[in-house]
Amino acid sequence: MIPVPQAEGRWRMLAVLCLGVAGVLATWFSATAILPELVTLWDLDAARTSWLTNAVQLGFVVGAIGASLVNLPDIVPMPRLMSVSAGLAAMANAALLVVGPDGAILARFVTGVALAGVYPPAMKLMATWFVRGRGLALGLLIGALTLGSSMPHLVRALAEGIDWRLVVWVTSGTALAAALVFATVVREGPSPFGRATFDPRQSLSVFTNRPLFLANLGYFGHMWELYALWAWILAFAAAAEVGMQPFPFGSASMLSFVVVASGAVGCLLGGWLSDRIGRCLTCAGMMLISGGCAAMIGFFFDGPPLVLALIALLWGITVIGDSAQFSAAVTELAEGAFVGTALALQMGLGFGLTVVAIWALPHFAEWIGGWRWAFLFLVPGPLIGAGAMLALRRLPEATRLAQGAR
Repeated sequence: MIPVPQAEGRWRMLAVLCLGVAGVLATWFSATAILPELVTLWDLDAARTSWLTNAVQLGFVVGAIGASLVNLPDIVPMPRLMSVSAGLAAMANAALLVVGPDGAILARFVTGVALAGVYPPAMKLMATWFVRGRGLALGLLIGALTLGSSMPHLVRALAEGIDWRLVVWVTSGTALAAALVFATVVREGPSPFGRATFDPRQSLSVFTNRPLFLANLGYFGHMWELYALWAWILAFAAAAEVGMQPFPFGSASMLSFVVVASGAVGCLLGGWLSDRIGRCLTCAGMMLISGGCAAMIGFFFDGPPLVLALIALLWGITVIGDSAQFSAAVTELAEGAFVGTALALQMGLGFGLTVVAIWALPHFAEWIGGWRWAFLFLVPGPLIGAGAMLALRRLPEATRLAQGAR
């Protein structure tokens, strides 16, 4: 039983970690939120425009898989790794102020590499503070990530007509503040997983351990949908705004903020549900609803505005609401000493899929004649993911998950 001071301390640490994660993750979509300005400033073609978002995803993939292959999140103390990585993210993000288009793509790649040193270790560190209630705790952490990711859209919406550099300054500043928080306040919890030594064979368990493979397959289906929505919701909303007045939430930028930020509510709901009805049912249910929103939203491209707003809001809540639970499942199914490696590899492969989805979605939109039906491209992901989680629920190992046998 955890002593009372530690039980109180874990909620303080949760709050600190959430603030730090929100601060550094604000750099993820900083360039995406100001794409209209950058396209005009640099006369960007479609390929370079797409890579300003996709370079972050690719950098994250390289960073996460590279870290997992050398077991970095299980060897280097997590607060140190997170602090250095957050500082690097702040500097790479600030480089947008001084580089040209090619340099910006490289800077976004470095930003993604740096974020791979924050996101997976933060999840592992949080798990050392929470044995019970881990689903809710990780849900809060992913909720903070979601709010951080939405911040550039909010700054742009509130500062409409103000220099785009303000978005870069704000997001770089929050990342630097996060680095200081990680270095001075964050520490490992009372239930550590233990230190690992270099063993690249542990990475293969993602494929050879059937329960772990199913949890990851569910995550991959989820990731096919998630970041493609976040990356292109502004393009969809801008196209819809042309023929719809009044427009939901006032502007395409504000709708984009609401869609991404509403995911924080979904993360809390997903965490609460998963600790009660099980990770498998929670993840499957969220994906079925979000996949339904992807299939339906095109029908209301021309309105009514209220219906479009409600579907977009529901999609924003459910598309991310299950995310933390896939990671929680990995912490419960993977070998304890290599939880950080398993998380990093799960995310590296999952974000690899996002590179494909983000790249392909605008091409699909062009092929079908516009953004109205573009999100149909994402529907197979959550359907496959839901099937994988329902299959996992039938295995005996599901009892190792929080309420997993239910």
